[in-house]
Amino acid sequence: MRHVFKRYAPLMVVLLMAVMIAACSSNTKNENAAASTAAPTNNSNTAAEETAAPSTKTVYPLTIENFTNSGEGTEWKAKSQTFDKAPEKVVANTQGAAELLIKLGLTDKMVGVAALYGAGDPAVQEEFKKIPVISKEYASKELVVGASPDLVMGRSDLYADADWGVGTVEGLNELGIKTFVQNTSVKGATLDSLYKDIEQLGQIFDVQENAAAYIGELKQRAQTLKDNTAASGEKTFAYVSDGGNGAIAIYSGNVDTFAGDVLGLLGLKNSFGTVTGDISKEQLIATNPDVLLLSVYTGGVNPEETLKAFYADPSLQSLNAIKNKTIYPVDFNQFWGYSYSIFDGAEKLASELLAK
Repeated sequence: MRHVFKRYAPLMVVLLMAVMIAACSSNTKNENAAASTAAPTNNSNTAAEETAAPSTKTVYPLTIENFTNSGEGTEWKAKSQTFDKAPEKVVANTQGAAELLIKLGLTDKMVGVAALYGAGDPAVQEEFKKIPVISKEYASKELVVGASPDLVMGRSDLYADADWGVGTVEGLNELGIKTFVQNTSVKGATLDSLYKDIEQLGQIFDVQENAAAYIGELKQRAQTLKDNTAASGEKTFAYVSDGGNGAIAIYSGNVDTFAGDVLGLLGLKNSFGTVTGDISKEQLIATNPDVLLLSVYTGGVNPEETLKAFYADPSLQSLNAIKNKTIYPVDFNQFWGYSYSIFDGAEKLASELLAK
């Protein structure tokens, strides 16, 4: 089961912003900072009028801090990427990464997308159809490089020299291809990591206004989720899947800190969030989480069949989630796409929890 989640998960949004995000953040620096334009004073001495207006246009070359590692399974560490201009030919290594670029108005900048393992966002469906699909499954380095990209962006654990990997950061960089590893996909990520991804992409592609507006929208959605579920109290959960023939398999999700942070808005706490290694059915029964989240992905087992098998399994009848029928299917692209669509999944889950 670890193998399944290694492939199908990593191992596996109060107000609209009144000002645009500055061209540089604490982890992002412009090599040539734009000269600030002084706000008109109209001979007034007020502080607001004397304050320089922040730049909303990228000045290239632009250097941002991103990530690299020493190979599959090794720790991610900081590495800078310098852009002499906005990328024109992007490959997104997952559906979620491509959808995020669409939200920022960058459909025409993509020359490829891979890993279509979830339902997808209906709001961007028509735009998504314009992007060449280089593979419905995970794309190899050969397929990615064959699309002649100037940037490969997306999920961290897919930067690997494997048949399911797009190549390492170092290997792609040596070919003159820039990389952007989503902050959300690195262990330790939180909801703020999503806002950072959007901010940095806004700078890289010189679409800061789009990025700032979208961050504001997502922050409002986050606050609404938190407010709507505040009265429900804390509940524990565990990630599960069909390990074959209806047998339950448990995944710790200890590296999925981004999803864990978003689920925290709903008052959900991962029972196995600090556990490494395999988790047995006996451990699940002893821990007895309130809620089970069943990962559903394209090409996987029919979730209705899995639910039927779980609820009928004699060995699971002591579980609160079985007694209370609180096993909820969650879409892979939404929860493991490391993008904004996690809000769609969280909002759906919140409504299901509140209905109980």
